[in-house]
Amino acid sequence: MGSLVMAVYNFGSINIDYIYSVDHFVAPGETLASTGYKMVLGGKGANQSVACARADCEVFHVGGIGKSDAKQLEIMKDAGVNIDGVVLNPSTASGHAIIQVNNDGENAIILHPGANHCLTPAQIKETLQKANKDDWVLLQNETNCIEDIITIAFDAGLKVAFNPAPMNDAVRALPLNKIAMLIINEIEAMQLTDATTIDDAKASLTKDFPNLQIILTLGKSGAIALQKGKFTGVEAFSVEAKDTTAAGDTFIGYLMASLQRGTSLNDAMKLASAASAITVTKEGAVPSIPRLAEVEAFLTKYISEQ
Repeated sequence: MGSLVMAVYNFGSINIDYIYSVDHFVAPGETLASTGYKMVLGGKGANQSVACARADCEVFHVGGIGKSDAKQLEIMKDAGVNIDGVVLNPSTASGHAIIQVNNDGENAIILHPGANHCLTPAQIKETLQKANKDDWVLLQNETNCIEDIITIAFDAGLKVAFNPAPMNDAVRALPLNKIAMLIINEIEAMQLTDATTIDDAKASLTKDFPNLQIILTLGKSGAIALQKGKFTGVEAFSVEAKDTTAAGDTFIGYLMASLQRGTSLNDAMKLASAASAITVTKEGAVPSIPRLAEVEAFLTKYISEQ
């Protein structure tokens, strides 16, 4: 078994993000010159692992990256992420993303999975044999073997938190009855339930998954938790957004870290919302994710000014 310190095992993507600043998102048939460019480490999995680690949680990242990009893992390691479960793939390119960021700080993303789709059931079983019963398994929808991860973790008595992003039809066929927590944004909620409004989506989610803890992020409207007909929510913090990349991932990483420390769900959501607010004031993915001390200082200052 693993350490007695409660941990998060994150089966997640690691991407190389190519970020282009643009006046507007490129339209079909249009050639658009960017006003800025940079390359940074990203991927929903890597972002969430870094956020967990910067929130002072022990996190083990499991995934893959192209061998030629191995030096990028130092960024995760420096943040405090355990990268022993990351496989260096000599024949498959790293997953990568082409990200447009417009003048309003909104983003549009194209993904190529690459080495993120090289997980194996054997690797999953070997990893989860090291986990303790109180550990969380975290996963997103940017890797392969999602059903295997859910089933193997469930059979081992481990709690699974699933962030089904990017949403696709395959998510509907997954054994969602075997997960403990579903973390989705409002668009994903409507896609999953075939609803046309967020209220209809909430109603469907609570009906279809009555025992599931559902965390619904609502952007500028904050976040709510749904379980067994009960609602709890937190408001978003008002900040000037520069880039929304990794905002949702930061929320998830901080939420998981806080829950592992035994923080109440409402307080965990509040801390996660504050961390997410700080993230959107900075550019990039991993570089924009704050450390716990910065988030706590932000919260203290925000409360004192109210």
